[in-house]
Amino acid sequence: MEREWVAEESVVVGAAPAVVYEAVADLRKMPGWSPELFAVWIRGRSIEAGTRFVGFNRIGPRVWFTNARVTAALPGELFAFRVSSFGIPVALWGYRLEGVDGGSTRLTEYWQDLRRDTRGSRLVTLMGKVFTGVPAERRAALNRAGMRATLERIKTAVEKRR
Repeated sequence: MEREWVAEESVVVGAAPAVVYEAVADLRKMPGWSPELFAVWIRGRSIEAGTRFVGFNRIGPRVWFTNARVTAALPGELFAFRVSSFGIPVALWGYRLEGVDGGSTRLTEYWQDLRRDTRGSRLVTLMGKVFTGVPAERRAALNRAGMRATLERIKTAVEKRR
C-alpha cells in the first residue's frame, strides 16, 4: 500500500456558514464528534489564530496526546490547526466552509501529513505507529473514515439546533 499525504471529505449542512463555523471552531465540542479525540485542553479562553491546545486521542486501548496551534480562524470560511509531537510537525487539519444554494454550507474536513522532509519526520512516523498502532500507509484511509463520522456528527448537531 502506498502512503497518501492528503485526505478530505465533505458534507452539506443545512445551516449558514457562520452557524457551521461556530460549531467547528469550538474545540471544546470536538471530542463529541471525533472518533479518536476524547479530550481537549485549551490554553486560554478564546479560540483564535495562535491558540494552542493539547488533544488527547484514543484508538482501542492505545492513548496518546498531541500539541496543536490554530493557524486559521476565519469565521464562515476556514478553521485550521497544525499538530506536532515533541515539537516535530505531524499534520495540518482544517475545515473549509462554502455557502451553497438554499442557505446551506458545504463543510469540508481536510488533513495533510506533514511527516516528510523535515528534521524528525522519521521519528514521529515511527512514534505514530507505536502510539496509535496505525502505520503511516494506513493513516489517510483511517482519517477519511474518521472524517466521515465527524462530519455526520457535526451535521446532525448543527441541524438539530436549528
